[in-house]
Amino acid sequence: MSLTRLLSAALPLLFAAAIVPTAQVAADAPFITLASTTSTEQSGLFRHLIPHFTERTGIEVRVVAVGTGQAFTIGRRGDADVLLVHHREGEEALVANGFGTERRDVMHNDFILIGPRSDPADVAAAATIAEALKRIFEAQAPFASRGDDSGTHRKELELWRETGLSPGGRWYRELGSGMGATLNTAAAMDAYTLADRGTWLSFRNRQEMEALFEGDPLLFNPYGSIPLNPDRFPWVKADLAWQWHEWITSTEGQELIGSYLIDDVPLFFPSLER
Repeated sequence: MSLTRLLSAALPLLFAAAIVPTAQVAADAPFITLASTTSTEQSGLFRHLIPHFTERTGIEVRVVAVGTGQAFTIGRRGDADVLLVHHREGEEALVANGFGTERRDVMHNDFILIGPRSDPADVAAAATIAEALKRIFEAQAPFASRGDDSGTHRKELELWRETGLSPGGRWYRELGSGMGATLNTAAAMDAYTLADRGTWLSFRNRQEMEALFEGDPLLFNPYGSIPLNPDRFPWVKADLAWQWHEWITSTEGQELIGSYLIDDVPLFFPSLER
């Protein structure tokens, strides 16, 4: 066999031998699955945080971004290692029922009522969020609800209960979609919607939409971290998940949360500042 043919035959084998160890190292890299919200994902927060955590620990974080209600379902099945969600009552119930080991405050921001600049229901003049929603109800102005059992959707339903009114009819659209998609639909419909501030600040397709009502204490929006319980789910990566849980509530993690800005405005406030 000529030298050329010998090299031609050998090179693919040498190349394969060279890449197998690299692929094996990648396959063996430790990782955790984090079930979290569309608001934390779509705001860009994880792109800001996770590389720092991975650099420090060598642990990859794979995010499953769903509504908070879906994240609770994932947690009750043991199909993640840790949660980062925003519905305090549901979080405390998850821990109390033995699915998670504990809940820690991580960060907070607030919800805001978004609507068309023309503000046909005049919600900007309302004194409370309950009054703002009553004005929308009475005007039967278009309202886009996430309708997906997310933390934002749960908060919206709680706020409607505060009004004593039950929204429904053609003006009230339940979309079953994430926060970004809901904002896109609201912009296209000239509809009101409830949004978390982080997603709103990162949202660029605003068209004629503005933040029209904010500041009511009922709009406070805390996020909590919950590692899943290895006694209930022996397969979860409890040690790795605990490293994330500790890091995101540490001084380093909290400072990074506070440093995440869009147009010099913070999207989330670390809980250590409260």
